[in-house]
Amino acid sequence: MSWKEEDNKLKKTFEFKNFVEAFGFMSSVAIIAEKMNHHPNWSNVYNTVSFELNTHDAGDVVTEKDHKLAEAIDGLVS
Repeated sequence: MSWKEEDNKLKKTFEFKNFVEAFGFMSSVAIIAEKMNHHPNWSNVYNTVSFELNTHDAGDVVTEKDHKLAEAIDGLVS
């Protein structure tokens, strides 16, 4: 599934085998987001991690920063 742009956000949900796998993925995303200085809006319920990306400094719209973070996130699961 690819990222969907909706309501000025890039959205995607990832599903894993279990909570530990989902949490490990979130830890990896946290390191990348910190390096990019671009932090996601995200949530986790058991084995799913959902994202809504937009750039607050640009007026809560989708920017190139969001697309780059989305690409980096996808790279973790490919």
